[in-house]
Amino acid sequence: MIEVQVVDRDDNNIGRMEKLEAHRKGVLHRAISVLLFNSKREILLQRRALHKYHTPGLWTNTCCSHPYPEEDPKIAATRRLKEEMGMEEELEFVFKFQYKVDFDNGLIEHELDHVFIGYSDETPHLNTDEVMAFHWANLNQLKKDILMSPENYTFWFKLIMNDHFDHIQLKLNESL
Repeated sequence: MIEVQVVDRDDNNIGRMEKLEAHRKGVLHRAISVLLFNSKREILLQRRALHKYHTPGLWTNTCCSHPYPEEDPKIAATRRLKEEMGMEEELEFVFKFQYKVDFDNGLIEHELDHVFIGYSDETPHLNTDEVMAFHWANLNQLKKDILMSPENYTFWFKLIMNDHFDHIQLKLNESL
C-alpha cells in the first residue's frame, strides 16, 4: 500500500492516506513534478503508460509522483526520476502550485505540486511500468501544441506550461 502526505493549503504536513483513497476523496496531498532540460533548451517529456489508473497514454513532464510519508519532496523527485526515467540528475526546487481536477473515472487529483528543474543530455532508460515513450520538445513548439491539442497532455502539465511558462524561461536563462 502506497501512502501520500496529506497537507493543508499552506503545505503543512497534517497526516497520511493511502494514495488511491486520497484520489477517490479528493484530499489535498503533496506531489512532485520534474522538468528536465537538455543543452538545446528542450524539455524531456514522458508519455504515461497505458495501464496507469488516470491519464493513461497522455504526455506530461519528465516525471511526476508523490513523496512517501516523511520523505522530503526533493528526495522524492530524485528517486522518481531514477525509477521512471532511469536518470540521476541534480534537481533544483523552483516553485509549487495547487490544483484540483475531477477525472472521468471518478478520481480527483487535488495536489500541492512541488516543481523541480534539472539538466541533462543523457538518453533516458524508461521503466515501462510507468512510461511508454519519451520525447525532447522545443518549449515554444510544445506550448503551441498544447493549445492546438490539449487532450494529449495531462492537466497538471498544461497548468505548469500555461501558468508558469515565464518562470521556467527565466530559470532556463539563468542556468543554461
